[in-house]
Amino acid sequence: MRVLHTADWHLGKVLKGRDRTAEIAEALRGLLHLVRSERAELVVVAGDLFDRAVVSTEAEAAAFEFFLGLRELGVPALAIAGNHDSRERMEALSPLLYLTGATVFGDVRFAEQGGVVDIPGGRAALLPFLSERRLVKANHLLEGDGSLWKGLYGQGIQRILANLAAGFGPQINLLMSHLTVEGSRLGGGEFTFYTTNSYAVRPSVFPLSTSYVALGHIHRQQQVGESPVAWYPGSLIQLDFGEGEEAPRGALIVEMEPGVLPKVHPIRERWGKPLKTFRIKLEALDARWNEVASFPGYTKLILEGRGNAGLRERLFRELPDLLEVEFNTAEPQEPIPVQAPENWDWAEAYAQYRLEATGAAPSPELLSAFSQIYEETHAEDAQR
Repeated sequence: MRVLHTADWHLGKVLKGRDRTAEIAEALRGLLHLVRSERAELVVVAGDLFDRAVVSTEAEAAAFEFFLGLRELGVPALAIAGNHDSRERMEALSPLLYLTGATVFGDVRFAEQGGVVDIPGGRAALLPFLSERRLVKANHLLEGDGSLWKGLYGQGIQRILANLAAGFGPQINLLMSHLTVEGSRLGGGEFTFYTTNSYAVRPSVFPLSTSYVALGHIHRQQQVGESPVAWYPGSLIQLDFGEGEEAPRGALIVEMEPGVLPKVHPIRERWGKPLKTFRIKLEALDARWNEVASFPGYTKLILEGRGNAGLRERLFRELPDLLEVEFNTAEPQEPIPVQAPENWDWAEAYAQYRLEATGAAPSPELLSAFSQIYEETHAEDAQR
């Protein structure tokens, strides 16, 4: 069986005010071309189809166009919710997308609840993204005491995967999940809170009866497991500035047959506009102006020197694809102590999430409202 493995579309992504949906929609059309040219018999989408819970009609239309294209090609699909997707929205779309031949899970289903489905030549287990809080509740259903699993994310995931793998047999066994594997390299644009510390699981959590593990969540294309074989396909487009500017991304073609190690063929496409960070000394800006202005994508400028509002305004006015400007001075600054994410309280975690999602720290009023809602919710849970 030939499978196209994709993930992390992030339809609806807005970067510094620029909507990337059109670029991602074009990449999805490229995926349809790959399905046809590579004679794929199944497409798996391992989470983060959308960038947020509520997206534009254009973003949803691009997803529908892709699945309708698969129906025209007669190729079924499997899709799961990632941490960016709305579980409720994915569940609501599931009956509609089922008409195109796609099976879509927003919520976690155990084996006895239909969490393992038939595919051409075998079976597939689908595990959408699970937050720590929801994982405790899921393990409570399995073991009867969810409190035993608080803080033990990897062990909880392993229990659920073992439950799903119980439905595997002597055929092709595919496992889909949206999570972080220990040792994987970030590609840029991931939410740090969901990729470090307690959210990172060991490759050993994957059942040995699995033929192939189709992962999503990390935006760099890479193999992260050998027994069983586990891969991330990477994001479709470069989603953010950062160290991942040259990270491999695209899709994977996976050849599987019972009792044989899968053959994985990386498809490393550079869909979408490239992003580049230029680090330039302020006095050298004029000399390198044409280099920045001629770059065929979006740019970020880090200028070494003391800037001013007038220069910033000129830069944005004369460089239409410039999205961000930073000025670094040589003045010494007091180091800011960094607290490990596992020691954050929920308000700190929310503040970091807002900073990574929007590029700006949340206002005191927003943090106060969040804390109030959290305390009310926590009090209700304590009473249950």
